[in-house]
Amino acid sequence: MSNRKLVCVAITARPSYSRIRSVLKNIVCFDNVDLQIICSGSALLDRFGRVVDLIRADGFHVSEELYSFVEGNEPINMALTTANTIQHSASVLRRILPDWMITIADRYETLGTAIAAAYLGIPLIHVQGGEVSGNIDEKVRHAITKLADVHFVANQQARLRVERMGENPNSVFVTGCPSIDLAREAICLPIDLVQREIDEAGVGTKIDLSKDFIVVLQHPETESHDQSYMRMMMTLEMVQKLALPVLVFWPNVDAGSDATSKAIRVLRESGRLSVARYLKNLEGHLFLRLLKQSRCLVGNSSVGIRECAYIGTPVVNIGNRQAGRDRAENVLDCDWDRKNILYAIERQTSTSHYKSSDIYGNGYSGAEIARRIEYLSYAPKKGFHEI
Repeated sequence: MSNRKLVCVAITARPSYSRIRSVLKNIVCFDNVDLQIICSGSALLDRFGRVVDLIRADGFHVSEELYSFVEGNEPINMALTTANTIQHSASVLRRILPDWMITIADRYETLGTAIAAAYLGIPLIHVQGGEVSGNIDEKVRHAITKLADVHFVANQQARLRVERMGENPNSVFVTGCPSIDLAREAICLPIDLVQREIDEAGVGTKIDLSKDFIVVLQHPETESHDQSYMRMMMTLEMVQKLALPVLVFWPNVDAGSDATSKAIRVLRESGRLSVARYLKNLEGHLFLRLLKQSRCLVGNSSVGIRECAYIGTPVVNIGNRQAGRDRAENVLDCDWDRKNILYAIERQTSTSHYKSSDIYGNGYSGAEIARRIEYLSYAPKKGFHEI
């Protein structure tokens, strides 16, 4: 058994928490591990549901709130937020000096955490490295891989990519994605729980979840953020043509998110989406149960690629944000074309749910990652490993 260790986790946005929650639940059960959680970025913002409050409601202690987010709709605001995250994280990490730092996936804020930890000589654990996707996220993910000392990846393909980047194979572990754990837990929840929550939390028309409906979750593509307003309008107008009720979720924080949100507000206030309900955020289990119940998820969120593969929900994935990701048969890709989007939605809403896929894990990743963290005693020597 290793000596008692301090593990610090950085959570910067609502997807970050979903992807690490099951790991945290297991870590807090270990007698030889002390857990500290640092929240920053959009996890602290009211307009994105203040994820930090959900974390505390789940019984976890958040030791630091770092207000690093720089408001704005341009790519420079992402860079400035990253810089702020480096500065604030470095100050906190220098004070608490954890034995291990955990950072998650590919958000620009997580890059700030990784840089701060690396320069302070704090061993870094990266969850969900080795995956490919569209826009700046892939560059950020691979940059974090090169800063990290230990890698917990979702599947064998991701492992091979990490090793091809020169990482020591002894530092790379295929554990699956912890967000699939939430999907496994969520599918058995009574739909009445979700119904009560969206009736209370959302605005717009009340939607009966026992009947057919569509969910829309669309983020901007940062390399073409100037088209975000038009693209959100296009998606919602095509969804409207099916005359099915629709639940619309606000986007995450990226360049172009303000324009995406504006399109949602314009359609909401004009009443052009006749049967629609709008939500900022929904607790992770409830959100996944909602997706399981829905006829289709439309947009470009990674939840359609990852969790929906496990729960079998049909997905219309639009554009390049998720380009290159490993996907199951539940995903139908299309480009930014009105006819193609409408065709894809009609096709996916007319099909049955798909067979569950374990391409991103079997729903027990959190326990596997936590177990490995419990027994980590030292970081493998970092250096380029020749294949």
